[in-house]
Formats: sequence, structure tokens, C-alpha cells
Amino acid sequence: MKRRGFLINTAGLAAGISLVPVMSFGSSTNLFRSSRKLPVKGINLGVITYSFRSMPGSAEELLEYLTVLGLTTVELMGSPAEEFAGAPEGPAKRWGNLTDSEKKELDEYNQQMTKWRTSVSMEPFKELRKIYHDSGVTIEIIKLPLDRMSPEEIDYSFKVAKTLGARGITLERSDQTIDKLSPYADQHKKLIGYHNHAKVDFNSWDQAVVKSKYNAINLDVGHYVAGTNESPIPLIEKYHDRILNLHLKDRKMNNGDNMPWGQGDTPLKEILQLLRDKKYRFMATIELEYPIPENSDAVQEVRKCIDFCQQAVDS
Repeated sequence: MKRRGFLINTAGLAAGISLVPVMSFGSSTNLFRSSRKLPVKGINLGVITYSFRSMPGSAEELLEYLTVLGLTTVELMGSPAEEFAGAPEGPAKRWGNLTDSEKKELDEYNQQMTKWRTSVSMEPFKELRKIYHDSGVTIEIIKLPLDRMSPEEIDYSFKVAKTLGARGITLERSDQTIDKLSPYADQHKKLIGYHNHAKVDFNSWDQAVVKSKYNAINLDVGHYVAGTNESPIPLIEKYHDRILNLHLKDRKMNNGDNMPWGQGDTPLKEILQLLRDKKYRFMATIELEYPIPENSDAVQEVRKCIDFCQQAVDS
């Protein structure tokens, strides 16, 4: 979709939706004192754009989904942001073992990306922020693979986060990654949120929060329940002032499946009510991972998740 046509189309889609000014970024106090209207009263509800991976996923198309859903804050995956800024087109994603020729192709692409990242202007990212802002959406978080980047690319990533107005960057958690990135967090004074999968426990972030005051937690509550068979609520209460965002999903215990919300073992209702009652204003981020039913799509399923959140905080 051409950008001009996209903006006209989005304006029509947004008719009747109250658009809001961009939040003031800086300290978390300034962020959470923003007067912007929350889509679900009492919680800072957003979505990670990974949720729309089954649909066309340019930065403009993702914004259209957000606008239709009435969401005003987002965790934006790095790929659509970089593609918007003119990044080289990568090879098709492949699963399993790669052939020698596929490995060579991937290596050449990675070299191209390194060259591009270390030379690109921030102007396209300024434009991206403006397009989202003008539609009432704040890019609160950008997800970038800092752990697989050179020092120059890491510096580039923090410039991107600053240009987009993001509070922080998210990526996957490991002890090695925490050791590598803590000095960069201190240097750039920007939050890094470390995301967990099911191999996790109550103390998995203890090292991170000690190593840098800018190290933060991207707590995936569904994966936490699946891996520990425990409620994440004590962890949320322990580290509420070090959480960048939650990933909301519903999984079964014992490394069980992702389920439609309300059908798994994750205490989503209680988590949402905790955020409401304690006035925690870090982003509660919808991450759609359960199978999409026939005759539906990711936007419709995210809408169901929003409705679940609304019912939880209203009860």
C-alpha cells in the first residue's frame, strides 16, 4: 500500500476512534502520568506485532490493525520497522537444517544488514514515529536481536529506540546476553527488557537487575506458568518496578499448549486485576500464540483478547 493511500485509508478506519497525543518519554514516572486514554480502563494494554504474523505485516499494515482495534500502544517487532526504513530484503525464512548454499545466502544477508544498519539515516524512523503518532499509536517498545549484533549495530539499535520514542528494547533472555548488554544499557540509558520462555524460574532476572539499573523484565506470564507450574503474580509483585512489559498469553502447566484465553492455567484474570488494583502502568502486551480458528484471523482473535481484559478489570 502506498503511504499516501494508507494514511487516507487509516483516517477513514479511525473515524469514531478517539486519537491521542504521543506520551512523554523519559522516566517511567513521566510515562505513566500521561493523560492518554487507555483502551481498557485501569491497565496499559497493548500488543506485540508478532501477534499478526499470519497476516500481511508491513509497518503500515500493522498500524491499520492497531487502529481498527483501538489500541494506542505497541511493542513493534524490528523487521517491519527496518523494512520501512529501507533495509535489504532478506532470504525466505527456512526451518530445519540449512544447506551450504542457504547458509552462504544467510551470511551474505547478515553482512548486508550490518553495513546498512551502520550507515542508515534516522530520518525514516522519525517518519515512522510520526505516522504512528498521527494515528494515535505510541511505539512504546521495539524488539531487536541485540544479542546477535556487533557493537556498532547495538549502538544503532539504541538510536532507533530513541528516535521512535520507545521506552526500551526487548529481546530473549540469557545470562550471556545480560553480561554482554548491561554496559550498553548503562551507556545509552535506555531500558532492555529480557524475555523468557518456559526454561525459567523465580530468580531468572536477579542477575540482570543487579548488573544495570536499565536492565528490565519482559515477563511472559504464559511461558512462566508452563515452565514453573507456578503463578507469576509473586514475581510481578517482587519486581513491579523493574518490569518493562508483560506478555499476556494462556498456557497449560507442564509445558502445555497455548490456549484460547480462559482455557489454560495462566491466571490472566488475576494478573489483570493486580495491574488494576496496584496501578501498575507498565504495558500489558497481548501476544497471540494459540491457533487461530477457521473463519477468523489474528485481528479478530486479538479483539477477543481485548474483550477478555475488559471483562477481567470490570469484574
